[in-house]
Amino acid sequence: MAFAAFATAEAQPQAPRRKSRIALFLLLPGIAYLVLFFLAPLVSLLLTSLQAPREFGDIGQYDYAFNWQNYVDVISAYWPHIVRSFGYALAATVLALLFSYPLAYFIGVKARRWPLLQSLMLVLVIAPFFISFLLRTLAWKQILSDESFIITSLKALSLLAPDAHFTGTPFAVIFGLTYNFIPFMTLPLYTTLERLDVRYLEAGSDLYASPATVFRTVTLPLSMPGIVAGTLLTFIPAAGDYVNASRDFLGGPDTQMMGNVIEANFLVLLNYPAAAALSIILMAAILVLVGVYVKRSGTEDLL
Repeated sequence: MAFAAFATAEAQPQAPRRKSRIALFLLLPGIAYLVLFFLAPLVSLLLTSLQAPREFGDIGQYDYAFNWQNYVDVISAYWPHIVRSFGYALAATVLALLFSYPLAYFIGVKARRWPLLQSLMLVLVIAPFFISFLLRTLAWKQILSDESFIITSLKALSLLAPDAHFTGTPFAVIFGLTYNFIPFMTLPLYTTLERLDVRYLEAGSDLYASPATVFRTVTLPLSMPGIVAGTLLTFIPAAGDYVNASRDFLGGPDTQMMGNVIEANFLVLLNYPAAAALSIILMAAILVLVGVYVKRSGTEDLL
């Protein structure tokens, strides 16, 4: 009896160990994927950002070194593009929130009694994803070109100067960013508002609170997770976007963002260390800004 009890006690700790080994085995493919396609490229990018030009080498030839001066050089040379990138991204994020919140509120709360209308509006929100990002932006370039009906009509009504242009301006770039990333803001908001218990809103009305007060004290706090998620999904890709600000689309010489500078250094100037250093700076700045934003908004669970 005593021996059997001892053997049972010795065998019990082996079960958790076996389960942990199985869990680790199941995690191996995901860990290998992250190491191969995230960690390895990140390390390679970091090492590239520290390279130095090869002595007596041709353009585009560099040797591995610890040349931290690359970061100082790119910040001093491209700080206007860094500020412009985050400024455009912030403006587009705020505009996307202002447009998306009423839309998501109508779909998620007001349209509950009409499931068919709710489904139709959701399809319309995600419909732009069925068309290429580049084609959508190129279409807006044609719509907002100097020869388009919209611009010529505005000039005919004297709302635009005869020699004014819309494409190639900061307004066009921010407009393109806002349009392209509105679905990324709307869907998280809808997901949060669709679960909103309308009895809270009715209770606020029963307590003689005004609609503005109910929204400020009930609806807005309960929808904060959707606001934070939508803001992150919009701001992060907008800050690194290089399509809308490109001269080939809605941008011009004075609207270049960090994405355009990185592309030019990689593909045109063959200045790989500068491009890699700018990429590292962009990632680090976004991580810091996102961390501060989530901390201040009180939604640390999203990280």
